[in-house]
Amino acid sequence: MRLALGISYNGHAYQGWQSQLSGKTIQDHLELALSKFSSHKVSTLCAGRTDAGVHGLMQVAHFDTRLERPTSSWVRGTNSYLPRDIAVQWAQPVPDEFHCRASALSRRYAYVLLESPVRPSVDNGRVGWVFAPLEHNAMQQAALHLLGEHDFTSFRASACQALTPVKTLQSLDITRRGAYWRFDFEANAFLHHMIRNILGCLLLVGQGKRPPEWLRDVLLERNRDAAAPTFSPDGLYFLGPRYAAHWGLPDRTAAFDALP
Repeated sequence: MRLALGISYNGHAYQGWQSQLSGKTIQDHLELALSKFSSHKVSTLCAGRTDAGVHGLMQVAHFDTRLERPTSSWVRGTNSYLPRDIAVQWAQPVPDEFHCRASALSRRYAYVLLESPVRPSVDNGRVGWVFAPLEHNAMQQAALHLLGEHDFTSFRASACQALTPVKTLQSLDITRRGAYWRFDFEANAFLHHMIRNILGCLLLVGQGKRPPEWLRDVLLERNRDAAAPTFSPDGLYFLGPRYAAHWGLPDRTAAFDALP
């Protein structure tokens, strides 16, 4: 039987999603909890690997198991072995041809940013921070240059393992609520550090240090050195993948409501 899981986590204390020898990753903790609950070794695949410090509101993973239990038991049982900052939100049987990564139509991220003369305290690790005022219209105009299918080499980390730098950015929306900015990204797939590198550029535009057209020039350069430094992971959230309706999987979790 193949089972899909929706997982939320605060990534501040972890070295990202993907398993490492240290054991201090989301995948390591999840697989250990699943193996304890099912009494057999479990290996998972995920819809989108997140970096160290990045949070997940609906990571989707799948695995195969011989054990048949009610989906509610998989949720409660696995959570009983997980740290308090990682939780399975839902579990659902899926056909064997379902693949959490390959079946995804798109992936969604949000970055939450505090604009304040004083650094975050209660929100430490959960939001990015800038102290200089930002100009909304300038950033939104700059974002338009990135929409569509492009070679995003300028925003790609040197360690990126993607087979191609060509991705389709379907939307990039920027909103503000009080002192908090929210940047929503959706694309067919993302390169390693792509969002954090784009965000660093958008903030230079928002602070008036670069014109909106600079984003077009950076994109066309196809050179990582042309873009801004990689921004902090603290405010980055993986909102999860989108799947075709016939899979019958949830589109969001209750954790979505925690974001500004």
